[in-house]
Amino acid sequence: MCFCPVFNTCPDLVSGRTIMDARILVAYASRKGSTAEIAQAIGKELAAAGLAVDVAGIKTVSTLAGYTAVVVGGPLYMGSVDGAVGKFVGRYREQLQNLPVAAFAVGIAPKSPDPASVGMAMDALKKSLGPLTPVSSILFAGNLDPAKINFVMRKFLAMAKIPSGDFRDWDAIAAWAKELPGKLHRG
Repeated sequence: MCFCPVFNTCPDLVSGRTIMDARILVAYASRKGSTAEIAQAIGKELAAAGLAVDVAGIKTVSTLAGYTAVVVGGPLYMGSVDGAVGKFVGRYREQLQNLPVAAFAVGIAPKSPDPASVGMAMDALKKSLGPLTPVSSILFAGNLDPAKINFVMRKFLAMAKIPSGDFRDWDAIAAWAKELPGKLHRG
């Protein structure tokens, strides 16, 4: 626990590192761009806190070397988090188990008429993370743009009474991201 008056420069008594020494990877899967935009917003907030941040699509990440923490996120489709998230966790399991990890999912569940859908979405996020226990996890409402989905899916969404539109709450996203520096710091 840190008791320094200026939290962002508090040294870790074991390593001597500070939060300012942190290098965070925000890795995301995104199909239509909404999750990518949320990942960029999270990265922007972490950078504003003075951290070194890389924001990258999960499929472009080739190593976790040099990172002191990871934020991972992906969209929810049909009750499951994008499979790229699970593949990423599987590929880097050992490293991720030794790093602080935060996670987010993006979907329409928060706007669903079914109150159980948020719990199911969070269960899907937990499942996609496998053995990892994130220091923080959250579900954000996303952007469902009918122009970006096919006719069959539009009909399904209409029959299921699933709303379309941009439901992203940028203030909530920023607030969560602002809490992360202290949670992603091991010290």
